[in-house]
Amino acid sequence: MKDLEMVDVPAEMGVPGVDDIQPKPVIGMEFDSELAAYDFYNFYGGSMGFSIRKNNAAKSTSGEITSRTFVCSKEGHRKHDKRDYQTKNPRAETRTDCEALMAIKLIRQIGKYRVTDFVDTHNHPLVPSDLAHMLPSRRKISASQCVQIDLAHDSGIPLRSSYELIGKEAGGRECLGYLKVDQKNYLRTRRQNMLAFGEAGSILKYFQDQALQNPSFFHVVQLDCEEQITNIFWADSKMIIDYDHFGDVVTFDTTFKLNRENRPFAVFVGFNNHREVIVFGAALMYDETADSFIWFFETFLEAMSNKHPQTIFTDQDAAMAKAVSFVMPNVYHRLCTWHMMQNALKHMNSIFRGPGGVRQVLGRFLDEYKEEEEFVMAWNAMLDEYNLRSNTWLQRIFDLREKWARPYTRWAWSAGMKSTQLSESFNSDLKDYLRSDHNLVQFFTHFERLLDEKRYKEREAEYALSYKLPKIKVLVKMLIEVGKVYTKTIFEEFQEEYVDALELCIIDRLDHLQEPDCILYLIAVDRLRQVKRDRDGNLSCSCRLFEMRGVLCSHAIKVLKDAMNIMEIPSQYILKRWTRVARAEVVQDYRGRDIEADPKLEKNTRYKSLCSLFNKIASRASELKDTYEVSIEQGTKLLQTVEGMLQFHTSCETVGMGESKEKQGCADNENAIKPKGLKKRIVYDRRRRRIRSSVEKALAVTRQKRHSSQGVQVPPHMLQYLLSQCPQLPNSMPATWNAAAAACFAPSQ
Repeated sequence: MKDLEMVDVPAEMGVPGVDDIQPKPVIGMEFDSELAAYDFYNFYGGSMGFSIRKNNAAKSTSGEITSRTFVCSKEGHRKHDKRDYQTKNPRAETRTDCEALMAIKLIRQIGKYRVTDFVDTHNHPLVPSDLAHMLPSRRKISASQCVQIDLAHDSGIPLRSSYELIGKEAGGRECLGYLKVDQKNYLRTRRQNMLAFGEAGSILKYFQDQALQNPSFFHVVQLDCEEQITNIFWADSKMIIDYDHFGDVVTFDTTFKLNRENRPFAVFVGFNNHREVIVFGAALMYDETADSFIWFFETFLEAMSNKHPQTIFTDQDAAMAKAVSFVMPNVYHRLCTWHMMQNALKHMNSIFRGPGGVRQVLGRFLDEYKEEEEFVMAWNAMLDEYNLRSNTWLQRIFDLREKWARPYTRWAWSAGMKSTQLSESFNSDLKDYLRSDHNLVQFFTHFERLLDEKRYKEREAEYALSYKLPKIKVLVKMLIEVGKVYTKTIFEEFQEEYVDALELCIIDRLDHLQEPDCILYLIAVDRLRQVKRDRDGNLSCSCRLFEMRGVLCSHAIKVLKDAMNIMEIPSQYILKRWTRVARAEVVQDYRGRDIEADPKLEKNTRYKSLCSLFNKIASRASELKDTYEVSIEQGTKLLQTVEGMLQFHTSCETVGMGESKEKQGCADNENAIKPKGLKKRIVYDRRRRRIRSSVEKALAVTRQKRHSSQGVQVPPHMLQYLLSQCPQLPNSMPATWNAAAAACFAPSQ
């Protein structure tokens, strides 16, 4: 089906499908333009029950149309297609050699088109008036409807649902002016246009557009030795801001496969102050080698102004571990315990048989043993019990114990994170937004949808924080004050620790033997805990909950309340990361510029306001015919005024562009790709040869001259063709041409 034009249906044409009878065309009728004549005949055909199309036309030397014939869509017969035998379900025949037509001719004296011929006889039945909206010439997708279709498609709404929704908004599918197949064809054409520059060019164009909208948008593309794109990394302004505030702990995961070729999609993920998932950066990978990971980590740090995280979580991958140690040697590298357990199920499930299996045997080594000696003794006991001293997988895991075992990980900051399950959760959400048949342009569109969803959850949490009061279980000053500072999730964690502190007991108070000015408090719990108080009054507990998660433990709270008689939590135990004002500071990008998170915020606000206003107008004005007509009239005038103002604004910008460029320079968009232009991919007809460039043509001429001087055997059919194109060629024919050439040129001589 022919691609539909994105034009607005003229208001005077009315709503498609109504059974109003249009005045019949007569010879001598005049129109201001060819389009006006087409619209008139098209609406007449729709009211009568037939579709029209443009046929023959004559043009002047300047390209102006001097005459045109509009015919019934059933005129003539369909041409035979040599590829029909390959078509499983060919389209039904519609042509009946109908002779109905309307011909117009340009009258130059008056500058109008006049009807010179009109035939109103059809040799086929006409379509009923209630089905006239299905006629091909009456089906047009307007510019406003294109916006609706694009929004529905980009929001992930299926074609059937979006067509039904838009139809209900229009008052019925018959009032839309197009069919579902037209919407499908429009979306297909849109996808083809997206890839007009090829996948690589479309990606670069997407990055260029993003960088022009916000100069802080960061993107890097890596090429191989053949100058083909291999790895891609990008981070928008919001990702950079999030990393500056919450980039102390990062997880890096590549388990999500992007397309049918299983290309890895890598993502840097972390926690915000609400413990909601946030994205710090994303990458499309060609392979999972150490060199690729090194490139990704170096590029990531470059985008984040070379600010290193304190802890990074990855899965148990040797190439990834090598890259982390090379690029970030001072960053604590932790292994994902979830991935470790999955690997254990693969390697040890047949060995650890019993009620709990692998999870019960190995699970206690993750959290149960807090001291190194205790951990090593239990590990050796497990090896002896199951006779696993020679097991290579367990030996490798034990060699990496400092990256996953609790006696070692409790000495490093983790913000309460234990695994890359955060990334796994994000990958699970990706599956709801992405499909394996999506091209890269569609991938970016739906990936942005997921980012918007995650970021809106944070806004919902911020709203709940400002509107709802925290639920305080014990009305004490410490909890009341902390409830005003912490976010909801962190406050609930602290409150649980406070409630647990009420059941604890300080059993002894000792002087520290190695540090004379320090005091040790022994707390009775499931096991003995020691809380050390230094000369400045700072507390540190042997459980190291505050050092790992940033929330004061119940043991330290017990010492504050009962031993030190402090009813408010000291400020040094409140990390800004977990507070309501965690985003208070302005963030700068790697070039030292202040980052604007949403440069289109003002425009989006205006758009939302206009949508709300015009929805109210449409809802109320449709109740009466008079209000409807007034709204159409005023809306048309308003649209013309807006278009005129926008065109004037665009022309002013074009005139003043040279001066503004000199004043502003190119510093605002230093990160944008500035090609002279992207060359569209040319789709060649199968029956035609590829179009040669001027360089190839010049080389071909050079070769032809060289071969001519050496005596080339030219085929007779080629000589006949040359003779028909250039009769004077025999006069300059080289003497070295063969006898076949002489025989071909003999008759003409």
